[in-house]
Amino acid sequence: MYPAHAAQAGYDGIWLDNEHNTWDNREMQRLIAMHHLADIDCIVRPTVLGKTQLYQLLEMGATGVLVPHVSTVEAARHLVDALKFPPLGQRGLDGAGLDNNFYLSGTEKYPAEANRETLIAVQIETLEALENVEAIAAVKGVDVLFIGPGDLALRLGCPLNWAEPKMQAAQARIAAAAARHGIHWGRPSGNPEDMAAIMAQGARFIAHGSDFEAVAYSMQQRYRANFEKALGLHARAPAPAGKAY
Repeated sequence: MYPAHAAQAGYDGIWLDNEHNTWDNREMQRLIAMHHLADIDCIVRPTVLGKTQLYQLLEMGATGVLVPHVSTVEAARHLVDALKFPPLGQRGLDGAGLDNNFYLSGTEKYPAEANRETLIAVQIETLEALENVEAIAAVKGVDVLFIGPGDLALRLGCPLNWAEPKMQAAQARIAAAAARHGIHWGRPSGNPEDMAAIMAQGARFIAHGSDFEAVAYSMQQRYRANFEKALGLHARAPAPAGKAY
């Protein structure tokens, strides 16, 4: 249901978080297939980083991955090696999955098209990653530098607040590295003013909203408000005529 509603609302893609949530492979296949039915991209944050386990996500139909705690050039190269076909990487060729329409047209164009269409986003969220961000951005096959704000703020020793000088400096450093190497950068953003500000700095991979927030805010703001309004109307209503029991 959620992919269909997100697509109708105009979103380009959904970030499916398997780092802090748990789905088995069958559940993941079903979730990714629902994205295809809704014609919306599915970006998976994986729970494991084994080579075959990573590219199986693509064979299930995921558009790409958003990988946490990528702090070294070696880690970035491992992802490219796992998720891109030669000459960029060493992904294993099958071609019978959803990503290649179950081999209906063979595999002649498949590797080049998969390399072009598969997104690799790496999360910059440690001090080591900040030190290595230029070299990580230079790895051919990496498409996006994505700031993990909670972990980054924790390691910088400051509040999770984008007005914090340390957070601002880290963001500027990441944005500059992305620009120098011709790739994109982004981060979560919670309001239109902030989104506009980071777009002006070149951000194009922006995460806004979630199923968790949608449920939480609906419960707190809409549904609770409806009950409180109903209780207020009930309290102001005239007592019914006749004997009360």
